[in-house]
Amino acid sequence: MRRRTFDALLTAGGLVLAVVLLVAGGLLVWGHNFIDGQVHDQLAAQKIFFPAKGTPALDPKEFPDLQQYGGQQVVNGEQAKAFANGYINRHLQTMAGGKTYSELSTDSRANPNDQQLAGLVQTVFRGETLRGMLLNAYAFWQMAQVALYAAIGAFVAAAIMLVLTGLGLLHLRRTPSETYLGSSAPALTNA
Repeated sequence: MRRRTFDALLTAGGLVLAVVLLVAGGLLVWGHNFIDGQVHDQLAAQKIFFPAKGTPALDPKEFPDLQQYGGQQVVNGEQAKAFANGYINRHLQTMAGGKTYSELSTDSRANPNDQQLAGLVQTVFRGETLRGMLLNAYAFWQMAQVALYAAIGAFVAAAIMLVLTGLGLLHLRRTPSETYLGSSAPALTNA
Protein backbone atom coordinates (compact mmCIF):
# COMPACT_ATOMS: atom_id res chain seq x y z
CA MET A 1 0.00 0.00 0.00
CA ARG A 2 1.27 3.42 -0.84
CA ARG A 3 2.29 5.49 2.14
CA ARG A 4 0.24 8.47 0.96
CA THR A 5 -2.91 6.33 0.75
CA PHE A 6 -2.30 5.04 4.26
CA ASP A 7 -1.68 8.57 5.57
CA ALA A 8 -4.82 9.86 3.84
CA LEU A 9 -6.94 7.10 5.40
CA LEU A 10 -5.57 7.79 8.88
CA THR A 11 -6.02 11.53 8.50
CA ALA A 12 -9.60 11.16 7.29
CA GLY A 13 -10.34 8.77 10.13
CA GLY A 14 -8.89 11.24 12.63
CA LEU A 15 -11.04 14.03 11.21
CA VAL A 16 -14.18 11.89 11.43
CA LEU A 17 -13.33 10.94 15.02
CA ALA A 18 -12.77 14.62 15.92
CA VAL A 19 -16.20 15.52 14.51
CA VAL A 20 -17.84 12.64 16.41
CA LEU A 21 -16.16 13.79 19.64
CA LEU A 22 -17.28 17.38 19.06
CA VAL A 23 -20.89 16.26 18.50
CA ALA A 24 -20.74 14.00 21.58
CA GLY A 25 -19.30 16.84 23.65
CA GLY A 26 -22.07 19.16 22.49
CA LEU A 27 -24.76 16.62 23.37
CA LEU A 28 -23.18 16.02 26.77
CA VAL A 29 -23.14 19.77 27.49
CA TRP A 30 -26.80 19.96 26.46
CA GLY A 31 -27.59 17.00 28.74
CA HIS A 32 -25.76 18.64 31.63
CA ASN A 33 -27.54 21.95 31.15
CA PHE A 34 -30.96 20.31 30.80
CA ILE A 35 -30.63 18.11 33.89
CA ASP A 36 -29.02 20.83 35.99
CA GLY A 37 -31.74 23.29 34.99
CA GLN A 38 -34.53 20.84 35.73
CA VAL A 39 -33.11 19.97 39.15
CA HIS A 40 -32.66 23.66 39.99
CA ASP A 41 -36.14 24.65 38.83
CA GLN A 42 -37.88 21.77 40.60
CA LEU A 43 -36.03 22.33 43.86
CA ALA A 44 -36.46 26.11 43.75
CA ALA A 45 -40.22 25.67 43.27
CA GLN A 46 -40.40 23.70 46.54
CA LYS A 47 -39.00 26.66 48.52
CA ILE A 48 -37.05 24.50 50.96
CA PHE A 49 -34.63 26.47 53.13
CA PHE A 50 -32.04 25.41 55.65
CA PRO A 51 -32.66 27.04 59.03
CA ALA A 52 -30.64 30.17 59.65
CA LYS A 53 -27.10 29.69 60.86
CA GLY A 54 -26.74 30.10 64.62
CA THR A 55 -30.41 29.36 65.40
CA PRO A 56 -31.49 26.47 67.64
CA ALA A 57 -32.96 24.72 64.57
CA LEU A 58 -29.44 24.48 63.12
CA ASP A 59 -27.49 23.97 66.33
CA PRO A 60 -23.76 23.72 65.48
CA LYS A 61 -23.34 20.86 67.96
CA GLU A 62 -26.10 18.78 66.37
CA PHE A 63 -25.53 19.85 62.75
CA PRO A 64 -21.83 20.76 62.39
CA ASP A 65 -21.76 19.61 58.76
CA LEU A 66 -24.70 21.82 57.75
CA GLN A 67 -23.45 25.17 59.05
CA GLN A 68 -22.18 26.13 55.58
CA TYR A 69 -25.76 25.96 54.28
CA GLY A 70 -27.37 28.06 57.03
CA GLY A 71 -30.28 30.10 55.64
CA GLN A 72 -29.73 28.97 52.03
CA GLN A 73 -32.48 27.74 49.74
CA VAL A 74 -32.10 24.18 48.45
CA VAL A 75 -31.52 24.65 44.71
CA ASN A 76 -28.91 22.05 43.68
CA GLY A 77 -28.14 18.40 44.21
CA GLU A 78 -25.40 18.94 46.76
CA GLN A 79 -27.75 20.98 48.96
CA ALA A 80 -30.56 18.45 48.42
CA LYS A 81 -28.36 15.60 49.63
CA ALA A 82 -27.21 17.61 52.66
CA PHE A 83 -30.78 18.53 53.59
CA ALA A 84 -32.06 14.97 53.04
CA ASN A 85 -29.34 13.12 54.92
CA GLY A 86 -28.04 15.75 57.31
CA TYR A 87 -31.27 17.44 58.35
CA ILE A 88 -34.36 15.35 57.60
CA ASN A 89 -32.79 11.97 58.34
CA ARG A 90 -31.41 13.11 61.71
CA HIS A 91 -34.85 14.37 62.71
CA LEU A 92 -36.49 11.13 61.58
CA GLN A 93 -33.97 9.01 63.49
CA THR A 94 -34.52 11.04 66.65
CA MET A 95 -38.30 11.06 66.30
CA ALA A 96 -38.63 7.37 65.48
CA GLY A 97 -36.00 6.10 67.89
CA GLY A 98 -33.94 4.76 65.01
CA LYS A 99 -36.83 2.76 63.52
CA THR A 100 -37.68 2.93 59.83
CA TYR A 101 -41.09 3.74 58.38
CA SER A 102 -41.61 0.06 57.64
CA GLU A 103 -40.87 -0.96 61.23
CA LEU A 104 -43.14 1.74 62.64
CA SER A 105 -45.91 0.79 60.23
CA THR A 106 -45.69 -2.84 61.34
CA ASP A 107 -45.87 -1.72 64.99
CA SER A 108 -48.87 0.48 64.21
CA ARG A 109 -50.78 -2.34 62.51
CA ALA A 110 -50.12 -4.49 65.56
CA ASN A 111 -51.50 -1.69 67.81
CA PRO A 112 -54.35 -0.11 65.78
CA ASN A 113 -55.67 1.88 68.77
CA ASP A 114 -52.38 3.72 69.41
CA GLN A 115 -53.13 7.11 67.83
CA GLN A 116 -49.78 8.59 68.83
CA LEU A 117 -47.97 5.79 66.99
CA ALA A 118 -50.28 6.22 63.96
CA GLY A 119 -49.40 9.93 63.88
CA LEU A 120 -45.70 9.12 64.10
CA VAL A 121 -46.05 6.67 61.20
CA GLN A 122 -47.60 9.42 59.06
CA THR A 123 -44.94 11.95 60.00
CA VAL A 124 -42.10 9.51 59.28
CA PHE A 125 -43.75 8.54 55.97
CA ARG A 126 -43.88 12.17 54.89
CA GLY A 127 -40.31 12.78 55.97
CA GLU A 128 -39.03 9.69 54.18
CA THR A 129 -40.96 10.66 51.05
CA LEU A 130 -39.44 14.14 51.00
CA ARG A 131 -36.02 12.68 51.77
CA GLY A 132 -36.36 10.22 48.87
CA MET A 133 -37.37 12.98 46.46
CA LEU A 134 -34.42 15.13 47.50
CA LEU A 135 -32.03 12.20 47.08
CA ASN A 136 -33.45 11.58 43.58
CA ALA A 137 -32.76 15.22 42.77
CA TYR A 138 -29.22 14.69 44.05
CA ALA A 139 -28.80 11.58 41.86
CA PHE A 140 -29.90 13.42 38.71
CA TRP A 141 -27.73 16.41 39.59
CA GLN A 142 -24.76 14.05 40.00
CA MET A 143 -25.45 12.59 36.54
CA ALA A 144 -25.37 16.14 35.17
CA GLN A 145 -21.95 16.64 36.74
CA VAL A 146 -20.68 13.42 35.15
CA ALA A 147 -22.04 14.57 31.77
CA LEU A 148 -20.18 17.86 32.15
CA TYR A 149 -16.88 16.11 32.89
CA ALA A 150 -17.45 13.71 29.98
CA ALA A 151 -18.14 16.72 27.70
CA ILE A 152 -14.88 18.34 28.75
CA GLY A 153 -13.06 15.06 28.06
CA ALA A 154 -14.70 14.77 24.64
CA PHE A 155 -13.73 18.34 23.72
CA VAL A 156 -10.13 17.79 24.85
CA ALA A 157 -9.95 14.55 22.87
CA ALA A 158 -11.44 16.31 19.82
CA ALA A 159 -8.83 19.06 20.08
CA ILE A 160 -6.05 16.47 20.25
CA MET A 161 -7.50 14.64 17.24
CA LEU A 162 -7.71 17.91 15.28
CA VAL A 163 -4.04 18.63 16.02
CA LEU A 164 -3.09 15.08 15.01
CA THR A 165 -5.19 15.42 11.86
CA GLY A 166 -3.38 18.65 11.00
CA LEU A 167 -0.04 16.95 11.53
CA GLY A 168 -1.26 14.06 9.38
CA LEU A 169 -2.10 16.46 6.57
CA LEU A 170 1.38 17.99 6.80
CA HIS A 171 2.96 14.55 6.69
CA LEU A 172 0.74 13.56 3.77
CA ARG A 173 1.90 16.58 1.75
CA ARG A 174 5.57 15.81 2.42
CA THR A 175 5.44 12.10 1.60
CA PRO A 176 6.52 11.28 -1.98
CA SER A 177 3.84 9.49 -3.99
CA GLU A 178 6.15 6.59 -4.88
CA THR A 179 6.81 5.66 -1.21
CA TYR A 180 5.28 2.41 0.00
CA LEU A 181 4.64 1.11 3.48
CA GLY A 182 7.45 -1.11 4.60
CA SER A 183 10.90 -1.11 3.05
CA SER A 184 10.17 -1.30 -0.65
CA ALA A 185 7.55 -1.37 -3.38
CA PRO A 186 5.58 -4.56 -3.90
CA ALA A 187 7.20 -7.10 -6.24
CA LEU A 188 5.70 -7.30 -9.70
CA THR A 189 4.94 -10.81 -10.91
CA ASN A 190 4.66 -11.99 -14.47
CA ALA A 191 1.84 -14.37 -14.96
